[in-house]
Amino acid sequence: MNSQKTTTTKLIKLTPYYTQQHGQAYLGNSLEIISSITDNSINLIITSPPFALTRKKEYGNESSDKYIEWFLPFAYEFKRVLAENGSFVLDLGGAYLPGNPVRSIYQYELLIKLCKEVGFFLAQEFYHYNPARLPTPAEWVTIRRVRVKDAVNTVWWLSKTPHPKANNRKVLKPYSQSMEKLLKNGYKAKIRPSGHDISDKFQKDNQGAIPPNLIELANTESNSAYLRRCKAAGIKPHPARFPQGFAEFFIKFLTDEGDLVLDPFAGSNTTGFVAETLQRRWISLEINEDYVLGSRYRFSE
Repeated sequence: MNSQKTTTTKLIKLTPYYTQQHGQAYLGNSLEIISSITDNSINLIITSPPFALTRKKEYGNESSDKYIEWFLPFAYEFKRVLAENGSFVLDLGGAYLPGNPVRSIYQYELLIKLCKEVGFFLAQEFYHYNPARLPTPAEWVTIRRVRVKDAVNTVWWLSKTPHPKANNRKVLKPYSQSMEKLLKNGYKAKIRPSGHDISDKFQKDNQGAIPPNLIELANTESNSAYLRRCKAAGIKPHPARFPQGFAEFFIKFLTDEGDLVLDPFAGSNTTGFVAETLQRRWISLEINEDYVLGSRYRFSE
């Protein structure tokens, strides 16, 4: 057996639902399974849990007024199992208050609790922008026309210490055409109208541009191998899958090959699939057996 696989399996004294070369998927209550994981053993927790929405969804979300109370027990376990230089990336969608065109502030209340009570540090906030999202909520956007469509999730990058492992050289973006031209033709050092001093170091080729904290990914999956295989097997796919590029960005940015990645609300196991592809060890946890069963098709030949 692969030594990395053996090390990962020993962290949880349960039988995995299925196993791949670098990781395992488990079926069950995440809070109960996490309690068996060794302290300081996880390098990255990345997850998109059920959001606090006005209306109940089939994947089991809590209302915004109960969400923090529901989430905090998980948060304490996340902090316990996270390595000292590890990171916890939490993708959260927003919600409107029932019957009113005003927003819940549950994400911000949760963030304060995570930092002030649980003891996480906010390393940086990100925004996950989906330009293809439909114009919702319909009541306020398309019917009464008093709001614009919701197209951004807040993403909290949290850590146990102020200095988690991270390297933005791993997630550089291709240079723009104007920057490519500047690198080719050179740039005369000068002070910009804003007063910012652009030195001749500005024209150094760093093999790419540093990405912003706005992650633009259209979640338009409609004919992937995962969906086709679920359909052929008569299994209903997870209705709220996040794009592979989201997991890929943070796994590359915050981990090295061989590190251990955990998704405690794995759904269709996008995180595990990307971690497997990037040669990171991984553990995925999911309470819904249909979703775990369907997630196997991400790895099928």
